[in-house]
Amino acid sequence: MKFQVVSIFVIALSLSFWSCSDKSANSNTTSNPSDTIQHLMLTEAQAKGIFELPIHCLEVEYPNKLGQVLGSDADLKSPKQLRPIFYGCFDWHSSVHGYWSIVELMQKYPDLDSDGKIRNILNKHITPENVAVELAFFNDENNKNFERTYGWAWLFKLQESLSNWQDEDAQRWEANLQPLADLLVKRYIEYLPKLIYPIRAGQHDNSAFGLSLSIDYARSVGNKDFENAIIKHGKRLFLNDINCDLAYEPSGYDFLSPCLEEAYLMSKILEQQEYKTWLGNFMPGLFKVDYRLDPAVVKDRSDGKLVHLDGLNYSRAACLYGISSKESELNHLKKIANEHIKFSLPNLSVQDDYMGSHWLGTFALYALSHAN
Repeated sequence: MKFQVVSIFVIALSLSFWSCSDKSANSNTTSNPSDTIQHLMLTEAQAKGIFELPIHCLEVEYPNKLGQVLGSDADLKSPKQLRPIFYGCFDWHSSVHGYWSIVELMQKYPDLDSDGKIRNILNKHITPENVAVELAFFNDENNKNFERTYGWAWLFKLQESLSNWQDEDAQRWEANLQPLADLLVKRYIEYLPKLIYPIRAGQHDNSAFGLSLSIDYARSVGNKDFENAIIKHGKRLFLNDINCDLAYEPSGYDFLSPCLEEAYLMSKILEQQEYKTWLGNFMPGLFKVDYRLDPAVVKDRSDGKLVHLDGLNYSRAACLYGISSKESELNHLKKIANEHIKFSLPNLSVQDDYMGSHWLGTFALYALSHAN
Protein backbone atom coordinates (compact mmCIF):
# COMPACT_ATOMS: atom_id res chain seq x y z
CA MET A 1 0.00 0.00 0.00
CA LYS A 2 1.56 3.32 -1.05
CA PHE A 3 0.99 6.91 -0.19
CA GLN A 4 2.50 9.74 -2.16
CA VAL A 5 4.26 12.38 -0.10
CA VAL A 6 3.20 15.83 -1.24
CA SER A 7 5.17 17.25 -4.15
CA ILE A 8 6.26 20.29 -2.20
CA PHE A 9 8.29 17.96 -0.01
CA VAL A 10 10.13 16.64 -3.08
CA ILE A 11 11.01 20.13 -4.23
CA ALA A 12 11.75 21.57 -0.82
CA LEU A 13 14.08 18.85 0.31
CA SER A 14 16.03 18.81 -2.93
CA LEU A 15 16.54 22.56 -2.74
CA SER A 16 17.10 22.99 0.96
CA PHE A 17 18.70 19.88 2.33
CA TRP A 18 21.98 20.18 0.50
CA SER A 19 22.34 23.80 1.58
CA CYS A 20 22.87 22.60 5.13
CA SER A 21 26.29 23.62 6.35
CA ASP A 22 28.91 20.93 6.96
CA LYS A 23 32.40 22.32 6.69
CA SER A 24 33.97 18.88 6.52
CA ALA A 25 31.59 17.21 4.12
CA ASN A 26 34.27 16.61 1.48
CA SER A 27 37.09 15.44 3.74
CA ASN A 28 37.72 11.88 4.83
CA THR A 29 39.20 12.72 8.22
CA THR A 30 39.15 15.50 10.75
CA SER A 31 42.70 16.64 11.38
CA ASN A 32 41.94 18.34 14.63
CA PRO A 33 39.15 17.18 16.93
CA SER A 34 38.62 20.74 18.10
CA ASP A 35 37.86 21.94 14.56
CA THR A 36 34.31 23.22 14.19
CA ILE A 37 32.01 20.76 12.49
CA GLN A 38 28.62 22.32 12.09
CA HIS A 39 25.48 20.34 12.74
CA LEU A 40 22.85 20.09 10.05
CA MET A 41 19.97 22.51 10.51
CA LEU A 42 16.31 21.64 10.14
CA THR A 43 14.80 24.08 7.67
CA GLU A 44 11.16 25.09 7.51
CA ALA A 45 10.83 23.28 4.19
CA GLN A 46 12.16 20.06 5.71
CA ALA A 47 9.91 20.51 8.73
CA LYS A 48 6.89 20.78 6.43
CA GLY A 49 7.86 17.61 4.58
CA ILE A 50 8.45 15.62 7.74
CA PHE A 51 5.19 16.96 9.20
CA GLU A 52 3.26 15.54 6.25
CA LEU A 53 4.47 11.99 6.88
CA PRO A 54 2.58 11.24 10.13
CA ILE A 55 -0.29 13.47 9.00
CA HIS A 56 -0.95 11.26 6.01
CA CYS A 57 -1.36 8.15 8.17
CA LEU A 58 -2.69 9.41 11.51
CA GLU A 59 -6.23 8.34 10.66
CA VAL A 60 -5.30 5.49 8.31
CA GLU A 61 -6.54 2.38 10.12
CA TYR A 62 -5.31 -0.27 7.67
CA PRO A 63 -2.95 -1.99 7.10
CA ASN A 64 -2.46 -2.49 10.81
CA LYS A 65 -0.22 -4.70 12.94
CA LEU A 66 -2.13 -5.11 16.20
CA GLY A 67 0.43 -7.09 18.18
CA GLN A 68 -2.04 -8.01 20.90
CA VAL A 69 -2.66 -11.25 22.77
CA LEU A 70 -6.21 -12.51 22.34
CA GLY A 71 -7.96 -13.76 25.46
CA SER A 72 -11.25 -14.65 23.77
CA ASP A 73 -13.42 -13.89 20.74
CA ALA A 74 -14.48 -10.70 22.49
CA ASP A 75 -10.99 -9.27 21.89
CA LEU A 76 -11.44 -9.40 18.12
CA LYS A 77 -12.07 -5.72 17.46
CA SER A 78 -10.91 -3.20 14.92
CA PRO A 79 -7.77 -1.14 15.63
CA LYS A 80 -9.87 1.98 16.18
CA GLN A 81 -12.16 0.20 18.63
CA LEU A 82 -9.20 -1.08 20.62
CA ARG A 83 -7.12 2.10 20.46
CA PRO A 84 -9.21 5.13 19.54
CA ILE A 85 -6.22 7.50 19.75
CA PHE A 86 -3.27 5.48 18.50
CA TYR A 87 -4.88 3.37 15.77
CA GLY A 88 -3.24 4.83 12.65
CA CYS A 89 0.20 4.59 11.07
CA PHE A 90 0.35 0.76 10.96
CA ASP A 91 1.01 -0.01 14.65
CA TRP A 92 0.59 1.48 18.11
CA HIS A 93 4.12 2.73 18.68
CA SER A 94 4.36 4.32 15.21
CA SER A 95 1.11 6.14 15.87
CA VAL A 96 2.42 7.37 19.21
CA HIS A 97 5.67 8.71 17.83
CA GLY A 98 3.78 10.16 14.88
CA TYR A 99 1.88 12.26 17.40
CA TRP A 100 5.23 13.24 18.94
CA SER A 101 6.47 14.44 15.55
CA ILE A 102 3.31 16.47 15.00
CA VAL A 103 3.38 18.06 18.44
CA GLU A 104 7.09 18.79 18.26
CA LEU A 105 6.81 20.48 14.88
CA MET A 106 3.63 22.40 15.65
CA GLN A 107 5.40 24.01 18.60
CA LYS A 108 8.35 25.15 16.54
CA TYR A 109 6.57 25.86 13.25
CA PRO A 110 2.99 26.90 14.08
CA ASP A 111 2.31 27.86 10.47
CA LEU A 112 2.36 24.16 9.57
CA ASP A 113 -1.17 24.02 10.95
CA SER A 114 -2.28 27.53 10.10
CA ASP A 115 -5.85 26.41 9.39
CA GLY A 116 -6.11 24.43 12.66
CA LYS A 117 -7.05 21.21 10.88
CA ILE A 118 -4.49 19.05 12.68
CA ARG A 119 -5.20 20.68 16.02
CA ASN A 120 -8.85 19.75 15.55
CA ILE A 121 -7.88 16.13 14.89
CA LEU A 122 -5.83 16.02 18.09
CA ASN A 123 -8.70 17.61 20.02
CA LYS A 124 -11.01 14.95 18.64
CA HIS A 125 -8.66 12.06 19.43
CA ILE A 126 -6.97 12.89 22.74
CA THR A 127 -10.02 12.93 25.00
CA PRO A 128 -10.55 11.44 28.47
CA GLU A 129 -12.99 8.94 26.98
CA ASN A 130 -10.52 7.71 24.38
CA VAL A 131 -7.68 7.56 26.90
CA ALA A 132 -9.87 5.40 29.12
CA VAL A 133 -10.23 2.87 26.29
CA GLU A 134 -6.47 2.89 25.65
CA LEU A 135 -5.88 2.46 29.38
CA ALA A 136 -8.28 -0.47 29.55
CA PHE A 137 -6.29 -2.25 26.86
CA PHE A 138 -3.09 -1.94 28.91
CA ASN A 139 -4.95 -3.21 31.97
CA ASP A 140 -6.16 -6.29 30.13
CA GLU A 141 -4.62 -9.32 31.81
CA ASN A 142 -3.22 -10.58 28.52
CA ASN A 143 -1.66 -7.30 27.41
CA LYS A 144 -0.03 -5.74 30.46
CA ASN A 145 3.37 -5.94 28.77
CA PHE A 146 2.14 -4.61 25.44
CA GLU A 147 4.77 -2.38 23.77
CA ARG A 148 7.29 -2.86 26.60
CA THR A 149 9.46 -0.80 26.55
CA TYR A 150 9.69 0.80 23.10
CA GLY A 151 6.12 2.03 22.83
CA TRP A 152 6.16 3.08 26.47
CA ALA A 153 9.22 5.24 25.86
CA TRP A 154 7.65 6.97 22.86
CA LEU A 155 4.54 7.73 24.92
CA PHE A 156 6.85 9.38 27.44
CA LYS A 157 8.50 11.33 24.62
CA LEU A 158 5.09 12.59 23.51
CA GLN A 159 4.26 13.63 27.08
CA GLU A 160 7.63 15.36 27.41
CA SER A 161 6.92 17.42 24.31
CA LEU A 162 3.41 18.30 25.48
CA SER A 163 4.69 19.31 28.92
CA ASN A 164 7.15 21.73 27.32
CA TRP A 165 4.53 23.42 25.14
CA GLN A 166 2.86 26.45 26.68
CA ASP A 167 -0.37 25.96 24.78
CA GLU A 168 -3.86 25.53 26.19
CA ASP A 169 -4.75 22.58 23.99
CA ALA A 170 -1.40 20.88 24.57
CA GLN A 171 -1.80 21.19 28.32
CA ARG A 172 -5.21 19.55 28.07
CA TRP A 173 -3.85 16.73 25.89
CA GLU A 174 -1.06 16.16 28.37
CA ALA A 175 -3.52 16.03 31.28
CA ASN A 176 -5.74 13.61 29.38
CA LEU A 177 -2.83 11.27 28.59
CA GLN A 178 -1.27 11.45 32.05
CA PRO A 179 -3.11 8.42 33.52
CA LEU A 180 -1.66 6.24 30.76
CA ALA A 181 1.81 7.72 31.24
CA ASP A 182 1.58 7.18 34.99
CA LEU A 183 0.58 3.55 34.52
CA LEU A 184 3.51 2.92 32.18
CA VAL A 185 5.97 4.62 34.55
CA LYS A 186 4.72 2.34 37.33
CA ARG A 187 5.10 -0.71 35.08
CA TYR A 188 8.59 0.36 34.03
CA ILE A 189 9.76 0.83 37.62
CA GLU A 190 8.36 -2.59 38.51
CA TYR A 191 9.98 -4.19 35.46
CA LEU A 192 13.55 -2.91 35.81
CA PRO A 193 14.58 -4.93 38.91
CA LYS A 194 13.36 -8.07 37.14
CA LEU A 195 15.48 -7.37 34.05
CA ILE A 196 18.60 -9.28 35.05
CA TYR A 197 20.24 -8.94 31.64
CA PRO A 198 19.82 -6.04 29.20
CA ILE A 199 18.22 -6.64 25.82
CA ARG A 200 20.81 -5.71 23.20
CA ALA A 201 18.67 -6.09 20.09
CA GLY A 202 18.77 -3.66 17.18
CA GLN A 203 14.99 -3.33 17.15
CA HIS A 204 12.14 -2.39 19.49
CA ASP A 205 13.21 -4.36 22.55
CA ASN A 206 16.56 -2.58 22.96
CA SER A 207 16.88 -1.74 26.66
CA ALA A 208 19.23 1.22 26.25
CA PHE A 209 16.97 3.04 23.78
CA GLY A 210 13.91 2.72 26.00
CA LEU A 211 15.84 3.95 29.03
CA SER A 212 17.36 6.83 27.06
CA LEU A 213 14.01 8.26 25.96
CA SER A 214 12.51 7.60 29.36
CA ILE A 215 15.15 9.44 31.37
CA ASP A 216 14.60 12.51 29.20
CA TYR A 217 10.92 12.41 30.15
CA ALA A 218 11.63 11.79 33.83
CA ARG A 219 13.93 14.80 33.98
CA SER A 220 11.63 17.01 31.96
CA VAL A 221 8.67 16.47 34.27
CA GLY A 222 10.72 16.22 37.47
CA ASN A 223 9.89 12.60 38.29
CA LYS A 224 12.91 11.85 40.52
CA ASP A 225 11.77 8.34 41.42
CA PHE A 226 11.66 7.35 37.77
CA GLU A 227 14.93 9.11 37.00
CA ASN A 228 16.71 7.44 39.92
CA ALA A 229 15.39 4.02 38.93
CA ILE A 230 16.73 4.48 35.41
CA ILE A 231 20.13 5.64 36.66
CA LYS A 232 20.38 2.80 39.16
CA HIS A 233 19.44 0.05 36.76
CA GLY A 234 21.20 1.61 33.77
CA LYS A 235 24.46 1.44 35.72
CA ARG A 236 23.69 -2.08 36.91
CA LEU A 237 23.02 -3.29 33.40
CA PHE A 238 25.77 -1.51 31.49
CA LEU A 239 28.54 -0.08 33.69
CA ASN A 240 30.82 -3.12 33.39
CA ASP A 241 30.50 -3.50 29.63
CA ILE A 242 33.69 -3.29 27.57
CA ASN A 243 34.83 -3.58 23.96
CA CYS A 244 31.57 -3.19 22.08
CA ASP A 245 32.46 -3.99 18.48
CA LEU A 246 30.52 -2.20 15.73
CA ALA A 247 32.03 -4.63 13.24
CA TYR A 248 29.17 -6.96 14.17
CA GLU A 249 26.55 -4.33 13.35
CA PRO A 250 24.15 -3.91 11.77
CA SER A 251 21.95 -6.94 11.49
CA GLY A 252 19.85 -6.99 8.36
CA TYR A 253 16.82 -5.28 9.87
CA ASP A 254 18.25 -3.10 12.65
CA PHE A 255 16.96 0.42 13.18
CA LEU A 256 18.94 0.87 16.40
CA SER A 257 22.65 0.34 17.07
CA PRO A 258 23.09 -1.70 20.27
CA CYS A 259 26.58 -0.27 20.83
CA LEU A 260 25.74 3.37 20.14
CA GLU A 261 22.41 3.34 21.98
CA GLU A 262 24.18 2.06 25.08
CA ALA A 263 26.95 4.64 24.72
CA TYR A 264 24.38 7.42 24.35
CA LEU A 265 22.38 6.28 27.36
CA MET A 266 25.48 6.17 29.54
CA SER A 267 26.34 9.72 28.49
CA LYS A 268 23.10 10.74 30.19
CA ILE A 269 23.62 8.91 33.48
CA LEU A 270 27.38 9.22 34.14
CA GLU A 271 29.34 12.29 35.10
CA GLN A 272 31.70 13.59 32.42
CA GLN A 273 34.99 12.13 33.63
CA GLU A 274 33.41 8.83 34.59
CA TYR A 275 31.78 8.68 31.19
CA LYS A 276 35.04 9.38 29.36
CA THR A 277 36.72 6.52 31.19
CA TRP A 278 33.78 4.19 30.63
CA LEU A 279 33.54 5.03 26.91
CA GLY A 280 37.29 4.53 26.50
CA ASN A 281 36.81 0.96 27.70
CA PHE A 282 33.52 0.39 25.87
CA MET A 283 34.23 1.86 22.42
CA PRO A 284 37.84 3.12 22.36
CA GLY A 285 37.77 3.50 18.57
CA LEU A 286 35.39 6.45 18.82
CA PHE A 287 38.25 8.61 20.12
CA LYS A 288 40.27 8.21 16.91
CA VAL A 289 39.90 11.32 14.76
CA ASP A 290 39.97 9.21 11.60
CA TYR A 291 37.18 6.93 12.86
CA ARG A 292 34.86 5.82 10.06
CA LEU A 293 31.34 4.40 10.07
CA ASP A 294 29.56 4.01 6.77
CA PRO A 295 25.78 4.56 6.52
CA ALA A 296 23.63 1.47 6.14
CA VAL A 297 22.27 0.69 2.68
CA VAL A 298 18.64 -0.22 1.86
CA LYS A 299 17.97 -2.24 -1.28
CA ASP A 300 14.17 -2.44 -1.09
CA ARG A 301 12.14 0.25 0.66
CA SER A 302 8.90 -1.65 0.18
CA ASP A 303 10.22 -4.34 2.53
CA GLY A 304 9.10 -3.41 6.04
CA LYS A 305 12.17 -5.00 7.64
CA LEU A 306 14.88 -3.96 5.19
CA VAL A 307 13.77 -0.32 5.31
CA HIS A 308 14.64 -0.37 9.02
CA LEU A 309 18.18 0.43 7.95
CA ASP A 310 17.16 3.95 6.91
CA GLY A 311 15.96 4.38 10.46
CA LEU A 312 19.30 3.06 11.71
CA ASN A 313 21.09 5.88 9.92
CA TYR A 314 18.93 8.42 11.73
CA SER A 315 19.21 6.80 15.17
CA ARG A 316 22.96 6.40 14.77
CA ALA A 317 23.20 10.10 13.96
CA ALA A 318 21.21 11.05 17.07
CA CYS A 319 23.51 8.92 19.23
CA LEU A 320 26.67 10.32 17.65
CA TYR A 321 25.51 13.89 18.21
CA GLY A 322 24.65 13.07 21.81
CA ILE A 323 27.93 11.28 22.51
CA SER A 324 30.03 14.01 20.89
CA SER A 325 28.34 16.71 22.98
CA LYS A 326 29.65 15.05 26.15
CA GLU A 327 33.34 15.30 25.29
CA SER A 328 35.22 17.76 23.04
CA GLU A 329 37.62 15.01 21.94
CA LEU A 330 34.69 13.39 20.17
CA ASN A 331 33.78 16.40 18.03
CA HIS A 332 34.74 14.50 14.87
CA LEU A 333 31.74 12.18 15.37
CA LYS A 334 29.45 15.02 14.29
CA LYS A 335 30.75 14.66 10.75
CA ILE A 336 29.75 10.99 10.72
CA ALA A 337 26.33 11.91 12.09
CA ASN A 338 25.91 14.46 9.30
CA GLU A 339 26.85 11.86 6.71
CA HIS A 340 24.29 9.39 8.01
CA ILE A 341 21.47 11.92 7.86
CA LYS A 342 22.49 13.12 4.40
CA PHE A 343 22.53 9.54 3.16
CA SER A 344 18.94 8.68 4.13
CA LEU A 345 17.02 11.95 4.34
CA PRO A 346 16.59 12.42 0.57
CA ASN A 347 14.73 9.12 0.48
CA LEU A 348 11.84 10.81 2.25
CA SER A 349 11.41 13.17 -0.67
CA VAL A 350 10.31 10.48 -3.12
CA GLN A 351 7.13 8.43 -3.49
CA ASP A 352 7.89 6.40 -0.39
CA ASP A 353 6.30 3.05 0.30
CA TYR A 354 4.03 2.96 3.35
CA MET A 355 6.37 0.51 5.07
CA GLY A 356 8.80 3.39 5.42
CA SER A 357 6.67 6.50 5.27
CA HIS A 358 4.52 5.59 8.29
CA TRP A 359 7.48 5.91 10.69
CA LEU A 360 10.72 7.19 9.15
CA GLY A 361 9.74 10.84 9.38
CA THR A 362 9.84 10.53 13.16
CA PHE A 363 13.34 9.10 13.12
CA ALA A 364 14.52 11.81 10.74
CA LEU A 365 13.09 14.46 13.07
CA TYR A 366 14.60 12.72 16.09
CA ALA A 367 18.05 12.88 14.48
CA LEU A 368 17.72 16.46 13.30
CA SER A 369 16.45 17.59 16.71
CA HIS A 370 19.77 16.38 18.12
CA ALA A 371 21.63 18.29 15.43
CA ASN A 372 20.16 21.68 16.31
